[in-house]
Amino acid sequence: MLPEDFLWGVSQSGFQFEMGDRLRRHIDANTDWWHWVRDEYNVKKGLVSGDLPEDGINSYELYEKDQDIAKELGLNAYRIGIEWSRIFPWPTTFIEVEYEVDDSYNLIKNVKITEDTIEELDEVANQKEVAYYRSLINSLRKRGFKVIVNLNHFTLPIWLHDPIESREKALTNKRNGWVNERSAIEFAKFAAYVAYKFGDIVDMWSTFNEPMVVVELGYLAPYSGFPPGVMNPEAAKLAMLHMINAHALAYKMIKKFDKKKADSDSKEPAEIGIIYNNIGVTYPLDPKNSKDVKAAENANFFHSGLFLTAIHEGKLNIEFDGETFVELPYLKGNDWLGVNYYTREVVKYQEPMFPSIPLISFKGVPDYGYGCRPGTTSKDGNPVSDIGWEIYPKGMYDSIVAANEYKVPVYVTENGIADSKDVLRPYYIVSHINAMEEAYENGYDVRGYLHWALTDNYEWALGFRMRFGLYEVNLITKERKAREKSVKVLKEVIINNGLTNNIKREILEEG
Repeated sequence: MLPEDFLWGVSQSGFQFEMGDRLRRHIDANTDWWHWVRDEYNVKKGLVSGDLPEDGINSYELYEKDQDIAKELGLNAYRIGIEWSRIFPWPTTFIEVEYEVDDSYNLIKNVKITEDTIEELDEVANQKEVAYYRSLINSLRKRGFKVIVNLNHFTLPIWLHDPIESREKALTNKRNGWVNERSAIEFAKFAAYVAYKFGDIVDMWSTFNEPMVVVELGYLAPYSGFPPGVMNPEAAKLAMLHMINAHALAYKMIKKFDKKKADSDSKEPAEIGIIYNNIGVTYPLDPKNSKDVKAAENANFFHSGLFLTAIHEGKLNIEFDGETFVELPYLKGNDWLGVNYYTREVVKYQEPMFPSIPLISFKGVPDYGYGCRPGTTSKDGNPVSDIGWEIYPKGMYDSIVAANEYKVPVYVTENGIADSKDVLRPYYIVSHINAMEEAYENGYDVRGYLHWALTDNYEWALGFRMRFGLYEVNLITKERKAREKSVKVLKEVIINNGLTNNIKREILEEG
């Protein structure tokens, strides 16, 4: 049985949920993704859907309605994102701070941000948006939710990353996002400011959501639909290193400026984690083939191990080979780990694609994991969702086990399915919670389950076609309508703080 203080919640981001006000009053046109999804080249090439976020579900205005729905479900936790581009729609680069550079690896060891710096940042911040997020958080707290605040979910301010210019100038421009080391310094300023402004009402923070998605899809998969859409392994390495660096700096700044406990049950004023997807769930196509096994090991380490080893142990695999580590203690710092799990990946061996990244000796195999055709079954006979992702609940168990290796508290921070007709979702939810419960019963740490998502949302390059919501949203009226089967199942799970024998019998045996 799960512990009494187990967190049951939902997760959402800013960009995917906020916009949609019919009068266009709350548009965020200062983010890279805003420009990316409306770029003519991207639309013409089919890299993006052509759907626009300003036609979305309007959680900006309707957040109280969504919170009431979540409360009715019995949830006690709610993860939100604060959009950097809303807080700082204008550059903060002119606000100078001292910083110490590790010349050997061109990383920032420390940054000096003082209360004077905060005052300068306060002068350029959009106070209307600061007030908005404060109201949003207080509204959640009033309803009794444990609030988790995430600082970066893919998007960057346009003044830091112009994705169109970055693509057209092959990243030689100044506003080239995480490729530029200054992004880590600016992120530290943002984290310090947000911690100072909201620390009295937030105790649980995450720096990044799925940072490697930005690296892998932005710089190694130019046809993925993710900005800036270039193939550049050296840029991928820089982006990854600078995001590791940014996490480390933000960790220190949040600890420094969040000095007040918001919740009586918190251990300290700021518990800072990172939210990561697909931890340890890349599998070899042929488990008896040593090359395939090594390929899977390399894929797991490249995708999650390299980043997480750096921030938990202060050891950086500087050669991207899984073997050559340098001790960089200033990178160490992480209090908890969020597991986002949707499906697995299956790979086979191939000769390393890039000389400078020996770890990339793997190649995804079609018809498994993320590589399936929507509405079919995988090669293993498992159902496949609307987005083409295989239902593979064992991966939930394996991901929790892998996350436990880092010896910090573990939370499932995203788990869900694109299923517009609500045919597969009840089985998906129950089978994955069952795997999570098995992990807990076998002694592995897991302290919460946050579903993605309460409502339908804007699914990045795929727009509104993919429906992840427990509640369907009419994009014209913005009405929320329950997907009855899934809502009923999840509500019963929450009421009982886990799966009942009745649910297992009805759902798992049917599934």
